Amino acid sequence: MPVRVILADDHEIVRAGLRRLIDASPDIQVLVEVENGEQAFREYFAQQPDVALFDLNMPGMGGLEAIRRILARDANARILALSMHEDAVYPARALQSGAKGYVTKRCAPDVLLDAIRTVARGEVFLEPRIARQLALDGLNGKEEPLMALTAREFEVFRLLAAGKSVNEIAETLFLSAKTVGTYQTRILTKLNANNLSDLTRLAIRMGYIEA
Repeated sequence: MPVRVILADDHEIVRAGLRRLIDASPDIQVLVEVENGEQAFREYFAQQPDVALFDLNMPGMGGLEAIRRILARDANARILALSMHEDAVYPARALQSGAKGYVTKRCAPDVLLDAIRTVARGEVFLEPRIARQLALDGLNGKEEPLMALTAREFEVFRLLAAGKSVNEIAETLFLSAKTVGTYQTRILTKLNANNLSDLTRLAIRMGYIEA
C-alpha cells in the first residue's frame, strides 16, 4: 500500500505543486490538503494518515502548535515539518515539538520524497544541509536568541510578531488573555525587548515575518 499523506500549507500554489510531486510517486499518495493548523488537527484524526506534512508558518494555529496537539493525543504520530526557514531555530523547534523530520521548501524533489518514506518508517529525517547547520551550531556553541523561549512562548512570539492581539492569540491557542499576557511579559524579558515593536523588528531581522 502507498504511504498516505496529509498536506498542510496555507499557500494554494505550494500545495498544488507538492501534491503533483507526491502523487506522481507510485508509493505515496495525498489523502487531503488543508490550509491551516486547525484543519490539520481535525483532518489528522479523521484520515489517520501514515505521514502528516505540515508547513510551520500557517496563519492562526501554526504547524508547531498543531504538532504539539496531535502528539498529545497520538504519541505515535509521524509528522514531517516543512518550512522556508534554513536556520537552526525552526528545525530545532520542530524536533523538540515531536516532529520526525524537517525539510525546507527549497529541497530537491527526491529529498522530500525520501523524507516522507523515512518518516513513514518511524525514522528521523533531516535535510542534509539542515543537519549540518545544527551540528555546526552545536560545535560552535552558537545559540539563537529565540532558543531561550519555551515551545509555547515561541508560538506566542510568532503570533505577536505577526500583529495578533492578546485576545486573538488567546482564542487561537485556547488560553486565557491573562495567560497570554504573562507569556508576553516573559518573552519581552528573555529577548531583552522593550515592547512589541522590538519583537516585530527582531522577527523581521531573523526572517520570521516580512517587513
